[in-house]
Amino acid sequence: MDLIQSYEEDEAVESSPESSPLRMLKAKSSAPEVDDTALALTVANVNQSNSKPINPTQHVVVFNPTHDQLWAPIVGPAHPYAKDGIAQGMRNHKLGFVEDASIGSFVFDEQHNTFQKHGYAADPSGMNYVGDVEALRKNDGESVYNVRQSEQKRRKIEKNKEERDGEEKKEEIEPEAENPASEAWLTRNRKSPWSRKREVVQGELTEEQKKYAEEHAKKKEEKGQQNEAKGEHYADKSTFHGKEEKDYQGRSWIEAPKDAKANNDHCYIPKRLVHTWSGHTKGVSAIRFFPKHGHLLLSAGMDCKVKIWDVYNSGKCMRTYMGHGKAVRDICFSNDGTKFLTAGYDKNIKYWDTETGQVISTFSTGKIPYVVKLNPDDDKQNILLAGMSDKKIVQWDINTGEITQEYDQHLGAVNTITFVDNNRRFVTSSDDKSLRVWEFGIPVVIKYISEPHMHSMPSISVHPNGNWLAAQSLDNQILIYSTRERFQLNKKKRFAGHIAAGYACQVNFSPDGRFVMSGDGEGKCWFWDWKSCKVFRTLKCHNGVCIGAEWHPLEQSKVATCGWDGLIKYW
Repeated sequence: MDLIQSYEEDEAVESSPESSPLRMLKAKSSAPEVDDTALALTVANVNQSNSKPINPTQHVVVFNPTHDQLWAPIVGPAHPYAKDGIAQGMRNHKLGFVEDASIGSFVFDEQHNTFQKHGYAADPSGMNYVGDVEALRKNDGESVYNVRQSEQKRRKIEKNKEERDGEEKKEEIEPEAENPASEAWLTRNRKSPWSRKREVVQGELTEEQKKYAEEHAKKKEEKGQQNEAKGEHYADKSTFHGKEEKDYQGRSWIEAPKDAKANNDHCYIPKRLVHTWSGHTKGVSAIRFFPKHGHLLLSAGMDCKVKIWDVYNSGKCMRTYMGHGKAVRDICFSNDGTKFLTAGYDKNIKYWDTETGQVISTFSTGKIPYVVKLNPDDDKQNILLAGMSDKKIVQWDINTGEITQEYDQHLGAVNTITFVDNNRRFVTSSDDKSLRVWEFGIPVVIKYISEPHMHSMPSISVHPNGNWLAAQSLDNQILIYSTRERFQLNKKKRFAGHIAAGYACQVNFSPDGRFVMSGDGEGKCWFWDWKSCKVFRTLKCHNGVCIGAEWHPLEQSKVATCGWDGLIKYW
């Protein structure tokens, strides 16, 4: 500071020795200014303040108050700055301050109940009574809690006497009430579980009654015939949208192109949108590629329609299948793709011809089918399994249309059916939060998996090597189970990060088994690395739920997704 000052003085002298006088700079201190008055007041009033409670309106406390001072009750008006207008120190109740009433709680209850019963009560302000004066004189000013013992006994005897008299009167009126066959006994004991309806001798029917009875029987018969079909019946229609059903060489439109071959064995994760199919007026609940070739894509919609789309050439809808009265829940191709199954909320399962669009057969048990599957063995393509809403898995023979087996062990609606172990066994999951493994054709559970931490698993798929099952668990993770004898949970492999709780988002594998993918409730499609279990990529695919995701069987870097926004997208 001195240096700067001396330098400035020299400068001033040099610039104009005669004209300007010396300029003195005011010294500045970097220490903060201290208000001495507050300090002096504090020292002066320290003895006074130690005894006084703190004023709640004061913002700054300039001394260390004791506990008693902080919590002393406030005398005078309510605290203006407290949230509820009452300082913390005045509280004697969680909602603030409650004044003690001049009447105890027992005395209040006594007077309140006396007023309710007799119509009078003691006035808390003085010694007089309020209410019904006559009742007060009659009861000698008694409250309900201090009735004399002799009075209590008298009342009890009177009550018992009244009850006995009532019973005697009843017996006089109904002498045969003891006989269970009599009308009197039936009326008296009509609430008894053993009471029966009195037998009425049927007289001759009049002509009108006979006519009515015949009509009623006829209606009942018709209703029974309708119920035999059980599912609601709707006319089956199909519309072809392509140019022609056969090409110039006479090949059907469903035949795979000759040059459709796998490009390479290595799968890559898609990055961009290639094509969008829009045609469903409501959400799409499931999609399936044509087996082996994937040149067609079948989709089930909540608009009661099933559509098949061209993947390779035009990218248009080829055929629409209409036969369900309510939303279609699940679809399943046969091994060669020439036929497929649909399950709808109208309680029907339909078996369609892919090419012509005709319904070959319809199956129903009167319950909603949640999942349909054909046995994947080529020699058992006539066997259909369906998981129903009534906890059963029903097995039909498509050729005869008869139910050949029922697997009935689950405690909730069946959600998935997955064949494992060279199709000799199948695994089912249900709303009862368990997995059950069955030997095909034998309705006995060979393995039952249920843990307290398990959630419902609405989608299951098999790894391409056949050794693992991936199950979409509703606690926002994908669990991996072995398909070997013990069906153990692989605790090292767990795929998480997506939000799928509440939705049956489909889980799937890439054809080479290197990636796991799943849709989620926010419209994204998630890809995980099978070995490291890390998230590889997420794609924002749909507005709303992305319910289904299928990897193309031949084009290894292409994926189809469907969502509740009614769109199917090809990535």
